[in-house]
Amino acid sequence: MSGLTAGALQHIDPWSVVVLALVTLQRLAELLIARRNTRRLLARGAFEVAPGHYPALVAVHAVWLAGLWLLASDIPPILPWLSIYLVLQVLRIWVLATLGGRWTTRIIVLPHAPLIVAGPYRFLRHPNYAVVIGEILVLPLVFGLVRFALAMSLANAVVLAIRIRAEQPALDQTHPPLT
Repeated sequence: MSGLTAGALQHIDPWSVVVLALVTLQRLAELLIARRNTRRLLARGAFEVAPGHYPALVAVHAVWLAGLWLLASDIPPILPWLSIYLVLQVLRIWVLATLGGRWTTRIIVLPHAPLIVAGPYRFLRHPNYAVVIGEILVLPLVFGLVRFALAMSLANAVVLAIRIRAEQPALDQTHPPLT
């Protein structure tokens, strides 16, 4: 392996590296929070639904992030797209704050706890998925990577379809709709 040379370093855009480093740190912190919340929920009697899809979900996000590092570290961010991505981060924080200790990256159902209907859940049944759809699409566009944005959005759509198909019946069974 040749490693980074002085010439290669000249092509790295410092703002891209800052953006990608912050997103990477955010995702790593979220994984720690999700792991903690999952342990606590399971200790309270919650159960996991459809764990078989989880490696695919992790793979999509890992490929997305690794691909961005590989393809975008030398491309200056496009500010209008970066602004949109920052708005998505505000929405992400709103979702995470609303769910609190019930937010996790896995499908964890806590049978006797009421469904969350506050915050963004007043407007959408799955606001976190809407934010993730936006992030997977928009962050590559911050660097002008249209094909990568579309390819990763398609992969994410497949995983989300599987996930929602598994999650929704479990939620409906443990939290019947009010009539």
